[in-house]
Amino acid sequence: MKEKIKKIIGKVIKSLVKEPVDFSVEIPGEKSHGDYSTNIALVLAKKLGKTPKDVAEEIKLKINNNLFSKIKVAGPGFINFFINDKYFIDNLRSVDKNYGKGDELKNKKLIIDYTDPNILKEFHIGHLMSNTVGEALSRIFEFQGAKVKRVCYQSDVGMGVAKAVWGKLKMPEFSWQDAYVFGSKNYEEDENAKKEIIELNKKNFTRSNTEINKLYDEGKKESLKRFGEIYKKLGTKFDYFIFESQVAESGKKIVKKGLKNGIFEKGENGAIIFKGEKYGLHTRVFINSEGLPTYEAKDLGLAEIKYKKYVYDKSVIVTGNEVNDYFKVMLCVMDQTNKNLSEKTKHIGHGMLRLPEGKMSSRTGKIITGESLIEKVKELIVKKMSEREKKPASAIGSGEAREISEKVAIGAIKYSILKQSIGSDIIYDFNKSISFEGDSGPYLQYSYARANSVLEKAKKEKVKPSLSKTPSEIGQLEKAISCFPEIVLKACKNYEPHFLVLYLTELAGTFNSYYAKNKIVDKTDKFSPYKTALTKAFAQIMQNGMRILGMETLNKM
Repeated sequence: MKEKIKKIIGKVIKSLVKEPVDFSVEIPGEKSHGDYSTNIALVLAKKLGKTPKDVAEEIKLKINNNLFSKIKVAGPGFINFFINDKYFIDNLRSVDKNYGKGDELKNKKLIIDYTDPNILKEFHIGHLMSNTVGEALSRIFEFQGAKVKRVCYQSDVGMGVAKAVWGKLKMPEFSWQDAYVFGSKNYEEDENAKKEIIELNKKNFTRSNTEINKLYDEGKKESLKRFGEIYKKLGTKFDYFIFESQVAESGKKIVKKGLKNGIFEKGENGAIIFKGEKYGLHTRVFINSEGLPTYEAKDLGLAEIKYKKYVYDKSVIVTGNEVNDYFKVMLCVMDQTNKNLSEKTKHIGHGMLRLPEGKMSSRTGKIITGESLIEKVKELIVKKMSEREKKPASAIGSGEAREISEKVAIGAIKYSILKQSIGSDIIYDFNKSISFEGDSGPYLQYSYARANSVLEKAKKEKVKPSLSKTPSEIGQLEKAISCFPEIVLKACKNYEPHFLVLYLTELAGTFNSYYAKNKIVDKTDKFSPYKTALTKAFAQIMQNGMRILGMETLNKM
């Protein structure tokens, strides 16, 4: 609709100015200000030597289009458009499972890298956040026509792995996470342990020790199995799993070539470094004093290997924002080692997810796993459901009800993550996240379930959805439904799923108000088929929107 209005205005102002004009068309905050508003008159006023109000009146008189029921000039010169009801009713006819799909990224090839847990460590809430953001963005891009490939880049070599393997060798009874904590502690406090871990890291890298290889392979297999179970629970299917060990040599070659070309230089103890200060950044080590490639070198190799696997137009990398400065250096380096790929690469740094207890650290063992958060929220959901249904928690926590509670819990967590702008930190509010009253995942799921129950009732009473008889005036629900395509496009252009979350929350509130004021299924009401059709359209929008966000809809709750 915004584009339609822009085109209408564009044709009109050709008689006023010859050159293109940049102006906006927005949805006003106040409903009384119309369905859409433009600032075109304020933009043109100075060029035409007239007051914005006079320009607005002139443009208004030149617009002759039956799309609008009325046009008003308001304030200093804004033009407010009131859309004809017929448009909103006709729009309801087009609402289906594909409604809202766009072509902003039609046939564009995107590769998106997210989640990226480290083997031999726990899948913590930071990975859960990265997965939620990355999956939502992937689905938004797909809904706008992109051909998306999902990548999970996992650390399977390096000092972190060496510390875990060393800890497990010393303390076989430890879990891998505890072994890593034990190894990290000794690395920092015991010089002999530090030397052993450095030596073990070399052996692990070259796979030159049978005992280490066997232990490492068992741990890696165990980690990947657990990660796979979590991905399935979260609804993510990766196209490629790439490991650090697979990109290490490629990265090393890029750095050595860059050293000859003057991109890198030799540092202390023979390490190869990039002097970021020359570019207003900071220095990073790309090959350490032991001759092994660091994360930095591997990331250079990763970019090229991803491109070999899938010749992409854009590579999106989703990580925590604590490495934003790191990626500024990496993109600066890539700009010199492979300009083509640096121009195609976009890094998105999301905020941190914290529980009220504070920040976590896998190095010290103070860690909150993704699974434990899901289980805790699930327990709270089960308790809430048992109170509402006046049944014991044991009855709720089994069978179909257990499946529902898990889907509600995951929906609650995803909503809590996605409702904020991507760069914002989040302190997880357990009570708010499981509320059925609004601004939560369960609220969206409950609103959909309510609409579904209305449709089931209509089916039983043989009230068929129909738009043949329509009321003399429409309400906010029809108008809100029509905004869905614009919101998805906005979320895509801005790389911000929270626009869609906020929209769905407002839409659910609008439907629930409509539900409270109207008896939807009523055989004696000639508009009941229309109300049922409107409910069906609402349910479809909720299904489309929640599917994009990676949240499951539930037929009943």
